[in-house]
Amino acid sequence: MATTADEMRRKQLRDAYMAGINRAIDHIEANIERPLSLEKVAAKAGFSKFHFHRLFAAMTGETLNRFVQRVRVEKAATKLKSNPGVSITEIALDCGFSSPAAFARVFKEYFGVSAGEWRESGFPDGSKIRKTDRNISKAISNNRKAHHISVCHSGDATYDPEWRIEMTETKTEMKVEVSEVQEMNVAYVRHVGPYAGQSQVFEGLIGRLMTWAGPRGLIKFPETKMLSVYHDDPKVTEEDKLRVSMCITVPEDTNVDGEVGLMKIPGGTYAVAHCEITDPSGYANVWQALMGSWMPESGYQPADGVAYELYLNDPKQHPEGHHIVDLCVPVKPL
Repeated sequence: MATTADEMRRKQLRDAYMAGINRAIDHIEANIERPLSLEKVAAKAGFSKFHFHRLFAAMTGETLNRFVQRVRVEKAATKLKSNPGVSITEIALDCGFSSPAAFARVFKEYFGVSAGEWRESGFPDGSKIRKTDRNISKAISNNRKAHHISVCHSGDATYDPEWRIEMTETKTEMKVEVSEVQEMNVAYVRHVGPYAGQSQVFEGLIGRLMTWAGPRGLIKFPETKMLSVYHDDPKVTEEDKLRVSMCITVPEDTNVDGEVGLMKIPGGTYAVAHCEITDPSGYANVWQALMGSWMPESGYQPADGVAYELYLNDPKQHPEGHHIVDLCVPVKPL
């Protein structure tokens, strides 16, 4: 069957994203012995540093930090074999490791043997070396299989299209549109520490926020909106330093005290993905679909600013316990 113009355009957009990821990878590999800052790597890719970690992981199947660590340890493994007269410590430092101890820990974790044992035995598992391109191709292929994207057009030249993402594994659907979102004033209660899979953390935050807001007459659903802002990337920041803020919209002149803070969620152009999640474990899948499948084919890229989840129902009141939520990500043209 002939390739349609729409399919060709989407391929061009995916290629543009992949070109940016490849520029980042080239920069990493060319500077692997030096400190690699998020700002410089994201700049080389041409993407916002605020969302680059999530985008990189969605496109490659590997976090940025894990990728850098793997390239370093693989380069060191090759040097151990090809440079028998160079000490293990020197090779570790030449490949960007901060100390011999850090290198030893990572090498053993990755190859299952010490660097000395590796050097003596050669390549116990040479298939592990230099799999970068295959890993990326596999991640892209997996995204395409897991998420089928279609575009709805109205025929109106001024109409912004709506994308529909079908998640084949969970048999669920997500709709994405790009729209202008208004600035929001929110009161929040913040948690610092692990939260993945810990529903009691979010229930506790909601309970404390409602206990504060209720007596002040600030809960006026459906006008009041509830959302959560994730300030850090769990794949980058250590668990005990992760921050999440549970928020409700409030008037601008609201007085706060104690653990309750006040902040503004900037307005602007956002990709808004509307989805119905059958259980809390499904949040990771819908974020993967949005960042790894929709974003590269949309003609947009993440812009600076915060991403957040806007909660549209109380799962406990849903007959099947579903979570109805909008994922909101600031975007700009690619």
